[in-house]
Formats: sequence, structure tokens, C-alpha cells
Amino acid sequence: MPKVSIFLLVFIILFSFLGSFFYTVDPTLLSKTDILLPPSMNHLFGTDRLGRDILARVIEGGQVSLLIGIGSALISSFVGFILGAMAGYFKGIVDKTFVVMVDLFLTFPTFFLLLALVSYVNASIWVLIVIISVTGWMTTARLVRSESFAISTKPFIKILNIAKVKKSKILLKYYAPLLAPIFFVSFTFGVGGAILAESGLSFLGLGIVPPQMSWGSIMSEGKEVIEIAWWVSFFPGLMIFLVTFSLINISNYLQKLTNKKNLQH
Repeated sequence: MPKVSIFLLVFIILFSFLGSFFYTVDPTLLSKTDILLPPSMNHLFGTDRLGRDILARVIEGGQVSLLIGIGSALISSFVGFILGAMAGYFKGIVDKTFVVMVDLFLTFPTFFLLLALVSYVNASIWVLIVIISVTGWMTTARLVRSESFAISTKPFIKILNIAKVKKSKILLKYYAPLLAPIFFVSFTFGVGGAILAESGLSFLGLGIVPPQMSWGSIMSEGKEVIEIAWWVSFFPGLMIFLVTFSLINISNYLQKLTNKKNLQH
């Protein structure tokens, strides 16, 4: 299953970023004679209500969705990793401040916090990456903090502290490798979550704005003609499903490997 998921993920990334070199149809080209055409040899994924080719739009939209997903997951996982490791290692006032911060962010449901932040700024790729990152670091941070507490009780860490080894060296050389599996699992989960968050915002009309497009915004455009033109929403929705499904399988596999190593130790 991980091999199939990795293959699917690699295929979709290549399809999104290299597809336009092979399929050269303009995703913004309007055609009054090709409105809402079903999938055919001329338009493999059909056309939308403005006569635009859905396959070309799915390729273009995939670049935006994947950039937002990967960028947001990378930032939120890194921030969560740093804050969680510091809280677990330093304890005391650092840990108390960390707990207050996490509780403050978790007081608001994540999606509603996203809606509130997006409503005050004009959405773009980089704005959405930052906003989704701000609302997505808490889970990683809590997991890393919990594991950091366990690592800090190990005898070799106590010896390093007694020997007055630099704290930065202890964190980078000894904590980071032990915490790396949590980072990778959180990252893979985070990519799928960020793509879904962006798609939800775009579906509500608060995400990517024209002329830019994402899988979520293409789905949003198709919701008004779903009864007569299922293909407009189906194909971008299928891409979101395949990416999320693949990432969840890869995350589960990484989690099993991590648990297996922990049991061996």
C-alpha cells in the first residue's frame, strides 16, 4: 500500500507541475461554443460553463493546491517541532508559556479561525500558506513536547546536562534525530490537511481568487451546475481525494515504522 500511495503522489505532482508542457491548452481560454461539454476526446475532463478546458484547469490548479499544502505543512510542522522540543527540554516557564499558547489557539475551532483570518485579508498563495500554518502547528507541537519530556528523562541527557554541554547542541544533536519521525508523520498529515483547508475556503469563496485557480476553487465553480455537469467538480475533487488518501497511507506506514523502532528499543 505505501508503494501504491507513493506512486500516486509522485504521479499527481508530476502531472500538476509538468502536465502543461504536454497538454498545452490555455486554462483561461473562454469558448462560447464549448460550454459544459462532457468528457470527450477533444476535452478529456470536459469543459465548464465558460467553455474552459477542465483538464488544463486541474493541471494549473494542482500547482497552487500542492504549493499551499506542502508550504503550509512544512512551516507548521517546523514551528511545532521547535516549540514542542523547547517546551519539553527547558520545562518551567518555557513549558507553561507553551501550554498557554496552545490552549489559546485550541480555544477556537481551527476552521473558524481560518475563516476569521481570511476574511480580513485578500487571499493569495503566500497569504494562505501563512494563515494555514498559523492555525496548524499545535498538534505537532504537543506530540513533540510529550516525546521531549520522555527523552529528557533518559540517563545520557542527564549526563550531558551535568557536563554542561551547550543546550543548543543537545537539542540539535540528540533531540532532533529522536524526534524526526514525529516531524515526518506530522508533515505528511499536514499536507493533506492544508489542501483540504484551502479547498474548503475556496469552496466557500474565501480562498484563491481568479485568475488564479486551485482544485478547491474549480470545485466551487462547479457546485452551481453539479446536476447537469458533474465533471466540473468531480475531477478536481478526485485529485484532492487521491492526494489526501495517499498521504494518510504514507503517514500510517511511517507511524508503524516509528512504533516498531520504539518497541525494539
